[in-house]
Amino acid sequence: GQLPTWLQGILLRNGPGMHTIGESRYNHWFDGLALLHSFTFKNGEVYYRSKYLRSDTYNCNIEANRIVVSEFGTMAYPDPCKNIFAKAFSYLSHTIPEFTDNCLINIMKAGDDFYATGETNFIRKINPQTLETLEKVDYSKYVAVNLATSHPHYDSAGNVLNMGTSIVDKGKTKYVLFKIPSSVPEREKKKSCFKHLEVVCSIPSHSLLHPSYYHSFGLSENYIIFIEQPFRLDIVKMATAYIRGVNWASCLAYNKDDKTWFHFIDRKTKKEVSTKFYTDAFVVFHHINAYEEDGHIIFDLISYADNSLYDMFYLKNLGKDFEENVKLTSIPTCKRFVVPLQYDKDAEVGSNLVRLASTATAVKEKDGNIYCQPEVLCEGIELPHINYDYNGKKYKYVFATKVQWSPVPTQIAKFNTQTKEMLQWGQNHCWPSEPIFVPSPDAKEEDDGVVLTCVVTSDPKEAPFLLVLDAKTFTELGRATVNVDMHLDLHGMFIPERVVKTETE
Repeated sequence: GQLPTWLQGILLRNGPGMHTIGESRYNHWFDGLALLHSFTFKNGEVYYRSKYLRSDTYNCNIEANRIVVSEFGTMAYPDPCKNIFAKAFSYLSHTIPEFTDNCLINIMKAGDDFYATGETNFIRKINPQTLETLEKVDYSKYVAVNLATSHPHYDSAGNVLNMGTSIVDKGKTKYVLFKIPSSVPEREKKKSCFKHLEVVCSIPSHSLLHPSYYHSFGLSENYIIFIEQPFRLDIVKMATAYIRGVNWASCLAYNKDDKTWFHFIDRKTKKEVSTKFYTDAFVVFHHINAYEEDGHIIFDLISYADNSLYDMFYLKNLGKDFEENVKLTSIPTCKRFVVPLQYDKDAEVGSNLVRLASTATAVKEKDGNIYCQPEVLCEGIELPHINYDYNGKKYKYVFATKVQWSPVPTQIAKFNTQTKEMLQWGQNHCWPSEPIFVPSPDAKEEDDGVVLTCVVTSDPKEAPFLLVLDAKTFTELGRATVNVDMHLDLHGMFIPERVVKTETE
């Protein structure tokens, strides 16, 4: 096929790549050593490159020729030859674990730089053109967080907004919202933008020792949306995991009888909305978008009725029969919540406060709390992506992977949230990754542009390829086949040529 002439830049992707080191093997697919790969678009041609992230974790493991750094689903143990004192010391030093810098989930832009990100306090700077690994940044040097999401947001000025969890800091466990500025004052040009990081606000956890797990958060024009779900990390279990010989993943528990709390933080005043809004228990990894309309916040996300998704990716489940063995017990559901921030304070108990045309409800309760029920938009989509120019604004389209009963995607889809229509692309034996929307330079409409996805195949005769679809019609414009073993990845971003240029100059 042919690529649009305007498509110039780099598609950067990140995900787990190496699962066996020497005789040792990771237990979980999400634990593998990070492999970065990129597709560079230049004058109608595509160049491919891939490289392992040279993290401290990677270097230690390769040097020892076995797994020596623990990951979420795999606990690593000290050298069995060590004497008893060295062993005891290793056990003690693991109480507050030293987390991995194997940043394998996403790519983030901060200032003029790009970083590979995971969910710990470490991120790694990378060169987007050569995929070389540069310095390691420890969030906890700039803000008191032990964990941070790999799905930050960017405001119109290019500042990064992100969230992290501060575990039992000064006797409190809290969720911290922080901002990394897009530029530093002229006189401090040599300093990194992290030195100017500011805490926007913090939200106390409902439980000191059981903070909620979260993978992303929402952003509208005036509010930050954080969901405290009953999928929680047990801090005491985590601190003793090493001694008990279990992995950190086993310290996560889901309570289906608990509530899911919504927190809304006013971006101007940095204060949380005082009304308490909640819904039934669910598990959410990905927010899609959020916007405001007539005193309401509308936010869309993908939720599950349980936490079984993580368990499916244990490598023992991903063998040759995984299509038969690995069945989702809960299908991802795209839900829309409509939350009335402005409502009649004298409204009757039991009345629905939503004034917009939606089947979503928000019912006032005796104690003043408001119980929200969503409108279901569709089922079976994951890894959602939008035209980011519409982030925080009223929007129509979600580009996503389509999953049936197995957690590994078989198609990609374009879903219209207003008409509920869905366009799909799929091919036998093809497994696409998260679709990335790239707007055309003269875009007039939300879906003017292309959708990019990397596709791996389970047919040994077919090579993996990068697929380029017209975002409007979802028809194929072209594909670039890559003659290497490409891996299924997680997330990534497209960097337009003008941005890459300024980097390297």
